Amino acid sequence: MSPSIHHNDDALADFDPREFVFDGKAKRVHVAGTGPAVIVMAEMPGISPDVARFARWVRDAGFTVHMPSLFGTDGAWPTAEAGAAVFRQACISREFQVLGAGRASPVTAWLRALARQAHAECGGPGVGAVGMCFTGNFALSMMLEPALLAPVLCQPSLPLDDPAGLEISADELATVRQRLDREDLSALALRFEGDRVCRAARFERYAAALGERFVARVLPDSAAHPAPPPFFATHVPYPHSVLTAHLVDADGEPTRQARDEVLAFLRRRLQP
Repeated sequence: MSPSIHHNDDALADFDPREFVFDGKAKRVHVAGTGPAVIVMAEMPGISPDVARFARWVRDAGFTVHMPSLFGTDGAWPTAEAGAAVFRQACISREFQVLGAGRASPVTAWLRALARQAHAECGGPGVGAVGMCFTGNFALSMMLEPALLAPVLCQPSLPLDDPAGLEISADELATVRQRLDREDLSALALRFEGDRVCRAARFERYAAALGERFVARVLPDSAAHPAPPPFFATHVPYPHSVLTAHLVDADGEPTRQARDEVLAFLRRRLQP
């Protein structure tokens, strides 16, 4: 089986790079498409060709994709050495709450502001958000913004030091649960069964806190692409990235079915 996608960098030429500033912090956001907004947040080590491929699937499903640059080199093929350097830098950044459960990463405030702006520009009933790995829980924390209606948590991996820990405060989690109940919303979450950083204990904590509003999809390890890019093959040597590096883009494959479920979830919430 061939690697998940080509070995070249992605120029992201079909995206419009914009700058979004909130609270004095400016970040690049790659935008493409029409329709309600969906924030696609990259996994470690950044906006790889696989992440961009997923963003294009979202765009082609009838959404305006907003893909913020949070770390790494945009469009870069994830090599082992460069990816490890990005990981080390993110771990010491004040924007990310990498260790210690019970606190959300500070960057989520900027992301909530982005969701507000995207909703104002794109219209529709609200905004969707897809977080992956480092950014996995961000989609849930963004539910503190009323415009966010469709959170998708893909292999949420933080905090790294507590397999059952959640990267959100107890008060914020309770507020999110109340909103999910009040507005009849849900959070969709995905992971591989044998993932070593997003373990079953974390999904159990989410389920305990959110009840039936937490919709979990656990894929068998056998469904993962066996030849991911070098960063994953070297530093993440187990099934991990459901929608990107470990996705098998072929008929009948569980990972493609998971992608289709995510797109259907976004459509139900944002394209009524």
